[in-house]
Order: sequence, then C-alpha cells, then structure tokens
Amino acid sequence: MKRDMNWLTKLTPPGVKSIFTKRDTPDNLWMKCPKSGEMIFTADLPGLLHVTPAGHHMRIGPELRFGYTFDDEKYETYPTPSVVMDPLKFKDDQKYTDRLKKSRAKTGSDDAMSIGVGKIHGVEAVALVQNFAFMGGSLGMAAGEGFIAAADIALEKRLPLIAFTAAGGARMQEGALSLMQMPRTTIAVQRLREAGMPYIVVLCDPTTGGVTASYAMLGDVHLAEPGAMIGFAGPRVIEETIREKLPAGFQRAEYLEEKGMVDKVVPRSELRAVLAQILAVLMQTSHAPIENSPDVVSHTETA
Repeated sequence: MKRDMNWLTKLTPPGVKSIFTKRDTPDNLWMKCPKSGEMIFTADLPGLLHVTPAGHHMRIGPELRFGYTFDDEKYETYPTPSVVMDPLKFKDDQKYTDRLKKSRAKTGSDDAMSIGVGKIHGVEAVALVQNFAFMGGSLGMAAGEGFIAAADIALEKRLPLIAFTAAGGARMQEGALSLMQMPRTTIAVQRLREAGMPYIVVLCDPTTGGVTASYAMLGDVHLAEPGAMIGFAGPRVIEETIREKLPAGFQRAEYLEEKGMVDKVVPRSELRAVLAQILAVLMQTSHAPIENSPDVVSHTETA
C-alpha cells in the first residue's frame, strides 16, 4: 500500500497554510558580502555608509554619495547639458537608444554624471559623481559635457571641484566621439588650475580605461576608497600582452598608494573629514571642528 506523504498538509487548516506559503519578504532583504561571505541585513547598510563589516565598500549612486559627503545631507543639484542621443545610429545585439532608455529607467538619471553643490564641514564645494550603474559609468559625450559643466560651475562660484570617479572606460557606442572627451575634460581641468581652484579626485571602484587616462589622474590630490580597482587595461589583457603574472593586489587602491599613484586610501567613514581638511588647506580657509579627524595626506599640509 502506497503511503500518503501529504498527511501534514491535510491536517493543516487553510488559514494557517496560507500564512506559511505566502511570500511576504522581499528578494533584497539580505545581501552577501563579497569579501567575507557574511549575510548582511540590507536595512543596516545606510547606517554603515554601505560598507560591510568586513570592509567591502559597495558601489553607490549619486544620491547616496551626495548624502554621505555634504553636511546634513543638504545640497543643490545642477542639470547636466543635453547631447545628441545616438549620433552614430549604433546597434550591436540591441540599439544604443534602447540601452540608454534602460539605464535611465534603472538609475533615474539622464546619464552617468551628476552634479551637486554643498558644504563639507562648512567648506562649500562642487561634487561630480560618476554613476557606474549607468552603462558602467562609461565616458561619452553626455558624461564629458557633465564634467565640463561641473568645472564651469566651480569656476563661476570660485569653488573647489571634487570628482568621484567610477567607470569602465569610454563608451564604445559613440566611437571616436567618446574618445574626444578625454582632451576636452583635460582642458577643463587646466582651466581650473589656471584659475587657482583645487581639483580633488576620489577614485572609486572601478576607475579604468579612458577615464583613468584623463581627468581621473589629473587631480591636485588623489584619494581612493579601499579595495578600488584603478587602472587602464584589465589585468587579463596586461598579462596576455606582457606574458607575465602580475603582482598580488595589482591595480588595487592600496597597491597604487604604495607606488605613489594615489596619495591616500581613505575609508568612506573618514572621507568627509579628510576632504574638509584638504579643502581648508587648499582654499586657505577654516572648516568646522571635526572630532577624531584622521591625518591628511602629507603633501597637502605643505601645499
């Protein structure tokens, strides 16, 4: 005789059964730390500045970045210039216009760059945030125009510019037009330098390709978040080219700090304080008192 294995469900009242079978919890209630494998309650992440207990700095968008950077999460946003949507009528497995529409729906932004103006421990500054969630933060015409617009605002208001970079490189769907943004943004940086306005770069994960080859490495001071990948070509491409195994930690923020390409690796919890101190020195002004403030990069103290 075949035994019925569903006897428990038959004994369970319908009302009780519905309680246990109904899915009430969202899919993103927990996240797994890439560094430790630890499960983290996502509601705790804002209080941790989206840094896991193991020290993994999660990628964040402009809204969170502005909120974590400016005093009392107060800032004014500025629009980025509009550009031709698809100048080359590019299409691979899908239309470039369709990719743009998907990224805009996903991020709520027109493109990868966002501009905000606010105070950091009382020191006013312009912040430019490159959003990796928008097509890998790729540098195209809109991103180039966004950078130039941020530099123009800094020049007009006589304020320092802070760029939070995160990109996979140039936007291939715009061909040579995307590569043209490298010299254009370089000229914008030079204009800041000629006007005596500080330009600080915070290298976030990842910063690669044409962005690294232009404005990401032209700052007066270069900070980086822990563990950020920073380079031009990827490690696999380099190894296949030189036919040698790369050193451990190659292209990571800590390795570049050791080699002198990054001034200081700064945890996100200390970034506001470090930025305020640097800005106060470079702008020759004072900032609001900072409790337990970390040491500033050495060469800014003599700037």
